[in-house]
Amino acid sequence: MIGIVVVSHSPALADAAVALALDMAGGTPPRVAVAAGAGGGVFGTDAVAVAAAIDEVAGPDGVLVFMDLGSAVLSAGMALEFTTTDAPVRLSTAPFVEGVVAGIVLAAAGASLDEADREAAGAMTAKNAQLAGPGAAPAAASLPTTGAVEVTLVNPLGLHARPAAAIVAALAEVDATVTVSTGSAPGVSAKSLMGLMSLGAQQGAVLRIEASGADAAVAVETIRAMAEAGFGEV
Repeated sequence: MIGIVVVSHSPALADAAVALALDMAGGTPPRVAVAAGAGGGVFGTDAVAVAAAIDEVAGPDGVLVFMDLGSAVLSAGMALEFTTTDAPVRLSTAPFVEGVVAGIVLAAAGASLDEADREAAGAMTAKNAQLAGPGAAPAAASLPTTGAVEVTLVNPLGLHARPAAAIVAALAEVDATVTVSTGSAPGVSAKSLMGLMSLGAQQGAVLRIEASGADAAVAVETIRAMAEAGFGEV
């Protein structure tokens, strides 16, 4: 499992982003270290503290580092010269909060360093699509489908972050390409946290779940059952 480092000028901001992500992540959470503030209650970042945080969570699968802005990026870059680990370390280009959430949720689901980094970095695409309207969600690749069902979303808050994270976690070990769509909009990958959230699906929306691959039937039934049960929220 990859490790996560969160670099911020503000300890409160970093802790809140991590708490939000851990609340959404199912299963065993990844190792997470925060390097925030310049000490003594001063806003800022410290390259030495960032390096220590990287070494603290480093493992064979690598470390993904999220930074908030400005000197946080500079400190993270300098920290790479101070670390002692041989593990691969990646500085994420993702927006801060979305990146931390995507990184921790995907890491908990067993994603590789490349997978978690790619999903986090795509967070702005999903947000832009969400602001443009539900019909503008980023489309997943179109593949032959061997299973499909429709289910009505019963969650009062719709397909928000926590149900989306539950879907991603549930499909982590499933050998299938799975898409979820609403209305006439193209489907998004059910293994993409940001893609699912970008659907903007509200209570009462009909989710169309399609899958192909060896575990297609399992994937479709898993999401259908979770949706009918309200993802544990109703």
